Amino acid sequence: MKESLESLIANLPYLEDIYLIYQSQPHTLDASWIPFFQNFERDGIGIKNLKTSSPSTLPVQEGQQAVRITQLIEAYRKHGHMLATINPIAIQSPVMPEELKLENLGFQSSDLDKDFPSFHLLSQPQAPLKAIVEILQNLYCRNVGFEFKGYTNQEVEEWITGQIESGRFQKPLKIEEQLIILDLLTRSEVLETFLHTKHVGKKRFSLEGADALIPMLAFLAAKAAEEGVEEFFIGMSHRGRLNVLANILNKPISSILKDFDEDYVPAPEEGMGDIRYHKGHANEAFNTYHGKKIKLTMAPNPSHLESVNAVVEGQTHAKQFLVGDEKERKRIAPLLMHGDAALSGQGVVYETLQMGCLPGFETGGTLHIAINNQIGFTTSPSEGRSTIYCSDIAKTFKAPVFHINVEDPETCVKVILFAFEIRQRFHCDVFIDLNCYRKYGHNEGDEPAFTQPLEYQIIRKKNSIRKLYLDSLVQEGHIDINVAKMREETLKSHLQAAYDSLQKDANLRTSEHPMNESEFFVSVNTQADLIQLKKVAESFITIPAKFNIHSKIKSIFNERSQAIVDDKSIDWGTAELLAYGTIVLDGIPVRLVGQDSCRGTFSHRHAVWVDQFNNQRYFPLAHLDGNQARFEVLNTCLSEAGSLGFEYGYSTVCTEGLTIWEAQFGDFVNSAQVIIDQYIASGEQKWGQTTNLVLFLPHGFEGQGPEHSSARFERFLALAGHDNMQIVYPTTPAQLFHLLRRQVKQPFKKPLIVLTPKGLLRHQACVSKIDELTHGHFFWVLDDTSKLDNVKRLIFCCGRIYYDLIAERELRKRNDLAIIRIEQIYPLNSDALKKVIGNYPSIKDFQWVQEEPENMGAWHYISRHLNELLPKGTSLTYVGRERSATPATGFYARHKQELANILHRAFNV
Repeated sequence: MKESLESLIANLPYLEDIYLIYQSQPHTLDASWIPFFQNFERDGIGIKNLKTSSPSTLPVQEGQQAVRITQLIEAYRKHGHMLATINPIAIQSPVMPEELKLENLGFQSSDLDKDFPSFHLLSQPQAPLKAIVEILQNLYCRNVGFEFKGYTNQEVEEWITGQIESGRFQKPLKIEEQLIILDLLTRSEVLETFLHTKHVGKKRFSLEGADALIPMLAFLAAKAAEEGVEEFFIGMSHRGRLNVLANILNKPISSILKDFDEDYVPAPEEGMGDIRYHKGHANEAFNTYHGKKIKLTMAPNPSHLESVNAVVEGQTHAKQFLVGDEKERKRIAPLLMHGDAALSGQGVVYETLQMGCLPGFETGGTLHIAINNQIGFTTSPSEGRSTIYCSDIAKTFKAPVFHINVEDPETCVKVILFAFEIRQRFHCDVFIDLNCYRKYGHNEGDEPAFTQPLEYQIIRKKNSIRKLYLDSLVQEGHIDINVAKMREETLKSHLQAAYDSLQKDANLRTSEHPMNESEFFVSVNTQADLIQLKKVAESFITIPAKFNIHSKIKSIFNERSQAIVDDKSIDWGTAELLAYGTIVLDGIPVRLVGQDSCRGTFSHRHAVWVDQFNNQRYFPLAHLDGNQARFEVLNTCLSEAGSLGFEYGYSTVCTEGLTIWEAQFGDFVNSAQVIIDQYIASGEQKWGQTTNLVLFLPHGFEGQGPEHSSARFERFLALAGHDNMQIVYPTTPAQLFHLLRRQVKQPFKKPLIVLTPKGLLRHQACVSKIDELTHGHFFWVLDDTSKLDNVKRLIFCCGRIYYDLIAERELRKRNDLAIIRIEQIYPLNSDALKKVIGNYPSIKDFQWVQEEPENMGAWHYISRHLNELLPKGTSLTYVGRERSATPATGFYARHKQELANILHRAFNV
């Protein structure tokens, strides 16, 4: 009796929760709980009085049995996945974990034949313990392991539990559904075998060993179309990509086969191209097996596998905005397919997941499929991760995980439909860990037995997933083997015909196609109407009733507004806000994000006001006009790669908007180098994917040390080619104003890299007049407009150093040096430069002055171009910091010495 009492007391917190439900909603509990609690109430003993009750007064027999069975059920809910048969290449069956051993749950072998409360598990209220254990193992320990108990949202947990224990996964599929699965497996296998035969040893990252993915995706698309989903944005790594493109996105097989042809010569308009298993595709109307249609869009993805995650989330978020799906987020959904090693190893996975519930970045939940080959190239899981499962990161974000065995394609289909239902119902991420294997090595040219000999002994003996499934259907009498063979031969014939047709057309290819001339230097009208500017300025002083604005911010915006009314000079922050305001009034949405973009890292923007008493936020530029476009400014999580990838993806979908990503300091963008290299700089040439994304990178040498000075200007210039981006270092507020308006008005889409100021934000000389906004345009090159006399030297520069040069010139009272600013470094407007140089026909002394070290900044790029434009017999002299391993010194005194040396050389050499 004493042991029984102790057992009850040990479970007191759990019993208290159940008792509260019993008191308010007894009908929702299993019937076995009713007499259990009635016994306590009958004897006048409340649950909370257990600790002070004497054993002789307790009706513990029924209660003890109920508690023990409850513990058993909870153990299987939480730990049953550890006993599930999810590994198709396991050397031995799963070992009973300690958490599920009956002796550790208070049972003995003699209890197996005793009756216990069966709760809702069986039709009868009492059943032998062995029958209860058997049903729990059937529910939780077969070909799917459910991992969700104890860390997901309680509502999600209860719903998942109810679905599992209702026998959802024990219900057989319809015969017609089984035949569809077989046909999809046949399509998958036939394609892989065909490619392997025709292109021996060529990389394709075969899906063989993970073929169940194809029916999973097909059934998902069908179910989603039925439920009103209009589009899936898909991110996927290499494994099985060609198969998914062919059999799910219906990319023409001729196009896939063409990518294997090493003699194919592309036309220039095809760009530089990319390898076959990096390319994306969009199927505008995928026709599901029940006749519904849905759009499927797979983003192109480089070998930096998980980087596409953030891109897809950004694309999804943008499309939800464009189609008005921001409230429910049920019509547009993201699907990410990962490799097991990359999922557990790459930091951008965490960065992307962290954005999932943040305002301005949410997508309503993502479906994740880990194509778990149980190896990363040649690295085994024990070498590649410290966690049990590759999907364990899901627990950090309370996402349920379902581990499935690829050799049970019916259960795989059931699970993905289950996961989709959870996503639509609860708007959370859901992970599917598809335990599979790869038939060949990392690619088809590798020998995997070099490093995993025992594993590949098992794999080479295995029948294909299609063969296993076909045999089971034949045995059940659901299909005739000859019918299946005929279908296989038909598919082979279709592929052979496409292959033969491609060979016939080979001699017709040509690479002769004229390149289009650059449109970069076509004049664009970016002037703003004064009335419109004043309307934006009015928002600066329009404070909502009962809103307690900070006194300093109120003063700043009063000054900004008054400057426009009085036609005084305006600073950088004012011009920037005026640009945004006029753009949204023109009906073009503006999205600005960064780690501190709402206020601005350097407290210059103040695009959001925060009530000093209740913390409520107000965005002045979001309240200009009832017909204006959306203006949103957002602080991101402390992420560069994930957040920049998100905005890149967003900009490829919201193509008509102004999308800006801002680094806290310019060189912080280093952490997002993969997104810059693989997407922003090369995406158009590789995939034909355009973007007008703007990067704000604060840059300038003001003695703040090596991590707060340089946006690594030189790296962007090293990536510049094929007119792939615009790299601009504007020096006046008016230039920024026209530059931002140009970005949404020019007739092409190109990324814009802007080196923005820090110290110049409040520099008295860095100002512009209002008429510079209502007139003019962005100038690629700014000539010297000072009063000069007998000019002997022409100094070229860009950016922050200009203000140091003009201050030094004034200090020295020198009017014989002209200082020319090159505002757009790439593409370089040679005609504009020629015109400026022509204004000084007799000069023989030319300098390039920069504040960056010689091996950084624009010097190595600009010197070649400028030397080609200078008069014959002359050359450009470098003036700047010496070559350096670090962008800037951390000693302020040394910084001042270096600057003084630059200025001395500029005016004395």
